[in-house]
Amino acid sequence: MSRSLRKGPYVDEKLIKKLEKMDRSGEKTVVKTWARRSTITPRMVGYTFAIHNGKKFIPVYITENMVGHKLGEFSLTRTFRAHGHHTERSTAIK
Repeated sequence: MSRSLRKGPYVDEKLIKKLEKMDRSGEKTVVKTWARRSTITPRMVGYTFAIHNGKKFIPVYITENMVGHKLGEFSLTRTFRAHGHHTERSTAIK
């Protein structure tokens, strides 16, 4: 279920403060964050966020197509190892 339109999108206040600080200083550095549940707003376009996936920080450059999605969608937490890997031993048994 999505968030109420009356409330607007959820964005962590610390992220907003970090973006304002970067705007004032004029620098564009990588913003480290654990706020995976924050929604990407048009203001974030053009910045790079290092989003924590539970183990390490994954750098993600924000584009216009990402607006409206959550930050956590672009930093995967699980590693796909492939389905049914065939080896010489498994084919020799048949």
